Amino acid sequence: MPPPTDRARWFSEEVDLHRGALRAYVQRAFPGVRDVDDVVQDSLLRIWTAFAGRQIGCARAFLFKIARNRALDLLRRDQASPLVAVRDLAALPVAEDDPSPADALSTAEKIELVAAAIADLPDRCREIVMLRKLSGLSQREVAQRLGLSERTVEVQVARGTRRCAEYLRRRGLTAADAKL
Repeated sequence: MPPPTDRARWFSEEVDLHRGALRAYVQRAFPGVRDVDDVVQDSLLRIWTAFAGRQIGCARAFLFKIARNRALDLLRRDQASPLVAVRDLAALPVAEDDPSPADALSTAEKIELVAAAIADLPDRCREIVMLRKLSGLSQREVAQRLGLSERTVEVQVARGTRRCAEYLRRRGLTAADAKL
């Protein structure tokens, strides 16, 4: 193995001066190579490593052969599993928008707790809350359906909502956490 100073001088005098020509060659001969600079840099590194173990007769020819082989390897790899360069990752379509298993379990638990909170309400209050909040009927529609005044419906919805919030709070959940 040549001493480091001899290797550095050899590299500077015999190899590095071909960097520009090598880059132009790879760009021209292998237009499908996405990162020409990587091929050039890898070729320079490989010739540096090869010179440590043996003498190289014609550094330029050897360097260009290394670059050619490296470019062909990259093209073969890209054909086997083509990758498309993407500038904006946020713009990519998401393969799956489903919640993670942990989120799905958490949501299911919240639904169960809200259902239990509603089930814990007195019968009339539960009926009014379910018609108003779950069925989406207006206060007037609930009042007409049940033969009650709108004020009674308003009061019962407020009580039911407050009791459900208390039920959830006792179980470590805020009413805001339970909104699904």
